[in-house]
Amino acid sequence: HDCSSEPGVILSDSSAADTKRPQFGTRFLTDPRQVFQHNAWDNVEWTEEQETAAKKKVSENSQPLPTEKQEEYDSRANEYWNDFYTIHENRFFKDRHWLFTEFPELAPRCSLNHESHPGVCGTDDVQQNGLDEEQCSEAASLPHTDGDFPGSSATYRILEVGCGVGNTVFPILKTNNDPGLFVYCCDFSSTAVELVKTNPEYDPGRCFAFVHDLSDVEANYPIPSGSLDVIVLIFVLSALHPNKMQASISRLASLLKPGGVILLRDYGRYDMAQLRFKKGRCLSENFYVRGDGTRVYFFTQDELHELFVGAGLEKVQNLVDRRLQVNRGKQLTMYRVWIQCKYRRALVQPS
Repeated sequence: HDCSSEPGVILSDSSAADTKRPQFGTRFLTDPRQVFQHNAWDNVEWTEEQETAAKKKVSENSQPLPTEKQEEYDSRANEYWNDFYTIHENRFFKDRHWLFTEFPELAPRCSLNHESHPGVCGTDDVQQNGLDEEQCSEAASLPHTDGDFPGSSATYRILEVGCGVGNTVFPILKTNNDPGLFVYCCDFSSTAVELVKTNPEYDPGRCFAFVHDLSDVEANYPIPSGSLDVIVLIFVLSALHPNKMQASISRLASLLKPGGVILLRDYGRYDMAQLRFKKGRCLSENFYVRGDGTRVYFFTQDELHELFVGAGLEKVQNLVDRRLQVNRGKQLTMYRVWIQCKYRRALVQPS
């Protein structure tokens, strides 16, 4: 199944979810003459001609920049992202309300009617059975900040890597009232982390924001190995140098509990953004530098699969999401391509 868009995406690879899904992900273009009737169309199939034209466009602009220029973008990546957040602050970003449709792992698991959400919970018995009312109110009164590390007393731990100004973290904190929840979030940019911490919705009893460079595998996380239920990577892995991706994913995988998942959404090969790059912006194959100095890679499903499997994880989901966006004023059509993945750490680790 493919389909849709940041910020309003609906995707699924299970028929059960299809019956309950909101209308947004089900607008299909059957008559090409109607293309300008709406702003967006879901599940767009590409023709062979389109694919060929996209490949040609990419190969025309694929002359890589000189090595010293590439090294400069690598060594100054931190400055470029800080500048990006300084310029845009909170204006550029929308909260990702599609999150819970796509990634129910982020939604509340603990409800007071003694039900937990099947397929969403953690792995031990307490979580499987849900928490009873007494446990819920008791846990709610405990801040999860005492103990060996922030969130050490929490029963469900989520880490978002590359959190930006909090457009995933704050919807999770607002929507997920599970008293056992603790959310960690980190970003390469100290400017972004500062914006998260100064947001009035930042609650140090339920959340811990810190500066971290995902590509630096020597850098420590403030959480022990095997302690996370969910790790979220939304449009962040693509900002790393391709040579650093495998080690970074393997490092993250080590933080997951058995049964824990990594959730990813990122740019797919031949996305409109890739086809729009002019000559002189290519760093290496399918890896580019934007005008503001930030970098972006465009993935295939297989490349992402190899990275996750290389980190010892097993596939739950790996979807391409193609969406046709339309500018009705200018009568332009634009094709977006994203990839959405869920990969799990096995419940029983191979010996």
